[in-house]
Amino acid sequence: MTQFMDVHHGMKGITADQLNQVHQADLAVEKDEGVHFERAWADPESGTVYCLSDGPSAEAVQRVHARAGHPADEIHPVPLSIW
Repeated sequence: MTQFMDVHHGMKGITADQLNQVHQADLAVEKDEGVHFERAWADPESGTVYCLSDGPSAEAVQRVHARAGHPADEIHPVPLSIW
């Protein structure tokens, strides 16, 4: 599994409740694509949302987002991280 960070633009004014709803929509269909969404972050002022996931491919991540109704504008593999 590869980790991915994806970016969504155009969600200006998003609230914590809306971010949770978007995340829950991803969780509802993620298993169909072998993806797991870990976390989501948002900047309501700029309208940018970030999602961290594990999955087999960027295409699988995009399919989950598309089915959930919010395709990603960018998807980046994250091959190296530290905690």
